[in-house]
Amino acid sequence: MSKLNTNSNTYIIIYSTVLVVIVAFVLAFVFKALKPMQDANVELDVKKQILYSLNIRNLDGAEAEARYNEVVKDEKEDNGQIFYQCEVDGEPILVVSMKGMGLWGGISGYIALHGQPTTVYGVYFNHESETAGLGAEIKDSKAWQEKFIGKRVFADEKCHDVALSIVKKVEDSSCQVDVVTGATLTSDGVDAMLKKDLLDACKRADKLFGKQSVTLPSDSIEVKE
Repeated sequence: MSKLNTNSNTYIIIYSTVLVVIVAFVLAFVFKALKPMQDANVELDVKKQILYSLNIRNLDGAEAEARYNEVVKDEKEDNGQIFYQCEVDGEPILVVSMKGMGLWGGISGYIALHGQPTTVYGVYFNHESETAGLGAEIKDSKAWQEKFIGKRVFADEKCHDVALSIVKKVEDSSCQVDVVTGATLTSDGVDAMLKKDLLDACKRADKLFGKQSVTLPSDSIEVKE
């Protein structure tokens, strides 16, 4: 019987093919085994972001799950946007999901609304690939996010236009927040996201939930079909 030539091209090709198949099988098995855990972690992260927008932070996994189940009463989706009907200390609060584009990639966030006139209860922003120390501050700076608290959301009583803005120079502190230092373009992306995803948000939520999630003026216009 001839000796196996481990230096031949045929041997190398067969060996490499077998090795690739084995590695692919192992990776597929590991991915499938870990996927439920990964999905659970993603779901928990989303819940924590919603809690952050409600100014509820510094909770571990079990605490966050329990607090989320306590304050989030209902959730509904409308055209890719998710609305969360919440209650904190007996007060009805509407949390609205948002998506937009930053300087280098996608940005997202949640904004909590309450009161009459509608004001910001809290916010949380996230990003895919903004620059650390600059654009990434929309996520990392709790102090910047807290600047939104109490800001007026709409320009008039009928909620026609979004007044909440991110600007280079604050001239109306009731509805304006200054940009992140050194990250004007990322801040512009957050501003555009707010304008787009808050337009008619409260009235759409009222339609989804069948009752007012945020106290709105009685003469607010109806959402167009």
